[in-house]
Amino acid sequence: MCFVQALQPQCGGVTFQNIECGTSTVEKLGIVNFRHRFNAVELRRCRKSMLKPIMAQDERESSIADDDNRIPKYKGISVNKRNCVKNEPDSSFIDHSAAFSGKNLSNLTTNGNSTNILWHECSIQKLDRQQLLQQKGCVVWVTGLSGSGKSTLACALSRSLHSRGKLTYILDGDNIRHGLNRDLSFRAEDRSENIRRIGEVAKLLADAGVICITSLISPYQKDRDACRALLPKGDFIEVFLDVPLAVCEARDPKGLYKLARAGMIKGFTGIDDPYEPPCSCEIVLHQQKESDCMSPSNAAEKVISYLEKNGYLRA
Repeated sequence: MCFVQALQPQCGGVTFQNIECGTSTVEKLGIVNFRHRFNAVELRRCRKSMLKPIMAQDERESSIADDDNRIPKYKGISVNKRNCVKNEPDSSFIDHSAAFSGKNLSNLTTNGNSTNILWHECSIQKLDRQQLLQQKGCVVWVTGLSGSGKSTLACALSRSLHSRGKLTYILDGDNIRHGLNRDLSFRAEDRSENIRRIGEVAKLLADAGVICITSLISPYQKDRDACRALLPKGDFIEVFLDVPLAVCEARDPKGLYKLARAGMIKGFTGIDDPYEPPCSCEIVLHQQKESDCMSPSNAAEKVISYLEKNGYLRA
């Protein structure tokens, strides 16, 4: 058994590493007549012989040499003046060097507080994902007062579409506030930011080819309109659960109306904060009295009928 210091060439310098090896290992390295106390100086003298297999390849690949710098290049590798081996893509690879050459500097943009950013395109686009899923990505935006049945409708719609083999995802207002939007309050400005963030996530899911269903009070018309503007025309489907405040308050499934009436919750929609009904939405589901309550599955079928009619359930 012997120890040798094996040369590890690196760009800009030379390092050595102790290697424990036997005679057979040394022979496999192509280095013969090694003494047990072979030192780094002697090993440096052998560098050229160690690189002979690489230099021999230069003759076979001489058609792609850098004559200006006298640096041999090969398909897959190159050797610089310090005999440092590094990877080099051959001509069959796509050259992305333009991305780092400064040619795209004119395309850098500023968006909000983000500066010097560049949109990166991928060869797989929304149409490709839709073909894979055999559906069209869109956002079904369910809005209405607290207690109007938004979450119930969203789950019924997701379940019915799932049974038809369609991929959906629900963005529920309360669920999102457990994670992504847990830093936001219910003040007017935070409510707007809550809707903005959810709108951006919904846009990404729709771009992925998913039928995204949001279940949110989203009380302000301007915020809903801003989310609509994020998507291509027709891909934002607003569903208004038109249920009177009296009916929602009589249900009060979370006990929030009672707390709001007692003054324990401030800025509660419908009590001391306004709800702005949609001006022109795609689907309106009316319910004037509790006795007129439409079943969740029937309400879901009305939405599915709209999706089928407008081609969202096929690629």
